[in-house]
Amino acid sequence: MIIEDCNNDVGPIGVFDSGYGGLTILSEIRKLLPQYDYIYLGDNARAPYGSRSFDIVYQFTLEAVKHLFDSGCRLVILACNTASAKALRTIQQCDLPKIDPTRRVLGVIRPTVEVLGSITKTGKIGILGTAGTIKSESYPIEIGKMYPGFVTYGQPCPMWVPLVECREWEGSGADYFVKKYIDQLFSLDAEIDTVVLGCTHYPLLYHKIMQYMPQGVTVVKQGAIVADSLQSYLERHPEMECRCSKGGGCEYQTTESSENFSSMASVFLSETISTKHITLK
Repeated sequence: MIIEDCNNDVGPIGVFDSGYGGLTILSEIRKLLPQYDYIYLGDNARAPYGSRSFDIVYQFTLEAVKHLFDSGCRLVILACNTASAKALRTIQQCDLPKIDPTRRVLGVIRPTVEVLGSITKTGKIGILGTAGTIKSESYPIEIGKMYPGFVTYGQPCPMWVPLVECREWEGSGADYFVKKYIDQLFSLDAEIDTVVLGCTHYPLLYHKIMQYMPQGVTVVKQGAIVADSLQSYLERHPEMECRCSKGGGCEYQTTESSENFSSMASVFLSETISTKHITLK
């Protein structure tokens, strides 16, 4: 009965990020699940979120989620580690019951943590992320719940997002900051054997990162992991899957200049897109 009724109550899957980084998540999701419709929203006018307070990130993220709900989304993915760390739980526990208990908001941290047990041999995990993600300790908390014996080390990388958004990820200037933060991470424990790229911008620095990563260390990118997790979620929740429209389309929205977003997004997606400017409130 639920599935029959929900056929008249469908909408796109929302994907939210503070800026461009979530496009690396969206790209992998669309590769795996091309049949669904999507709305991508980048809050570029207020990016970056990484150095902002918990309260501000929560406020901004909730505004974005409400906007995506108003745009017809029944399911929203926070394709942003900072938003997932600082806002997801409060939105799930406090806001969704009041807004609409049938809608869902999911993040990127838990799916990433779930795969670590099958990768690490030493149980020593490094997290490279924004200052906000590292300070939130969301990764150590989630890892501790699933793998109590693991040890987690966090290293903030404040210059990596600016390098990506200034299109300098392949320049020689990037080498200094890539090497610096990796060296700082491994100075904490040389036995770290698994490193999570805990920011969705960082895959664009992947080749630089691998140049300076110690041999034998596994580097975990989130895009394919989140896509697999979303596919599994939809298979396990047919009552939500049937509410996701299937036209294979994708709309891009930004709080900044639509022209600037389209230009930069083409670098992340390797395709030309058009973008709609929106205002959050």
